[in-house]
Amino acid sequence: MFFQGYDDVKTRRLIGGERFTVTYRLSGDEKTAGAAARDICAEQTVEFPVPCLPPGAIPGELLGRIESFTRDGADSPGESWLARISYAAETAAGEFTQFLNVVFGNISIKRGIQVAAVDPGKALGDLLKGPRFGVSGLRELLGVQDRPLVFSAIKPMGLSAGDMAELAGSFALGGVDLIKDDHGLSNQVFAPFEERVKRCAAAVADANAKTGGKTLYLPNVSAPQEQLLERALRAREWGAGGVFLNPGLTGIDALRAVTDRAGIPVFAHPAFLGSYAVNPDGISCAVIFGTLLRLAGADAVIFPNYGGRFPLSKGECLSIAAACRAELGGRRRSFPCPAGGMELDKIADMIAGYGKDTLILIGGGLFTMGGDLLSNCRRFLDEAARQEF
Repeated sequence: MFFQGYDDVKTRRLIGGERFTVTYRLSGDEKTAGAAARDICAEQTVEFPVPCLPPGAIPGELLGRIESFTRDGADSPGESWLARISYAAETAAGEFTQFLNVVFGNISIKRGIQVAAVDPGKALGDLLKGPRFGVSGLRELLGVQDRPLVFSAIKPMGLSAGDMAELAGSFALGGVDLIKDDHGLSNQVFAPFEERVKRCAAAVADANAKTGGKTLYLPNVSAPQEQLLERALRAREWGAGGVFLNPGLTGIDALRAVTDRAGIPVFAHPAFLGSYAVNPDGISCAVIFGTLLRLAGADAVIFPNYGGRFPLSKGECLSIAAACRAELGGRRRSFPCPAGGMELDKIADMIAGYGKDTLILIGGGLFTMGGDLLSNCRRFLDEAARQEF
């Protein structure tokens, strides 16, 4: 007989009864999807043959539990089902990485499964704190309450740090609220991280002193793990108003760690996360770009907007914005930031769809308008400000 020394009383005493839930979209007929749901319950927790488990708390509490199983009413290709499965809070071990492992660990290697929704419940509040600033905090920092925020990016790669600082200063003089490094700028030889951040932060500070503005500069701190947090802390020391990173490259928990330690706004970029969300399996756009990055602490979530150079649909994009704003256990809302080939003529449609609490990101589009950059930035700000809500 196996597990003869197992103390079920002790295990049960360590389980508090709080649970979090994940809704999975499962493809196939009812029998196939039902079997997949039962498989998920074990695969994501005990990873052990259920009939061989010792009786008591392990199968009764720690094994995933199917709370509901219904036909999917969404307009998705083929037959699909929604399985809402709850997990004991203790399975997350108080660690964001393990929380993600329970949500979508081994089953990420299987087909016909998509994470459709995540509800962290009350038990994981200390672990999943959400944004430090969020919509209200960013608006307070910037002193802007009555319009969408306008946002641009320093590019292209290959410019010197001095050239990039000149761009940053022009953006700030033109009234752009937020300026970020392009997501591909790291520590390349033509614009090393330290020199770039110091010069761009100084240029933005000089422009703010001239205009009375509060523009924030956010460098990209994505880096190897042993350097990432240090870059975020140094960026703050050198005058950056916030930072951003690519959680798909660094790991989503790196976003949580920077949020906890840096003490300044932290934005998330979608690079390398697309493979989770642009196919029928994986994680829905709303969950990967909205819920999970928000739970990890992103004050704003950048994602590819419909009608640009990426294939997300309008429905998928609006679902991301909804996840950034939905009630989530009292956590602050994140700013949705649709981007990716946007130009001035798309602003009205974007604001009509996303509303006032949106970051409108236009990068390369400011260089295709004709005229000078300073004037184009002012046109960008005026176009966003004149929209009705």
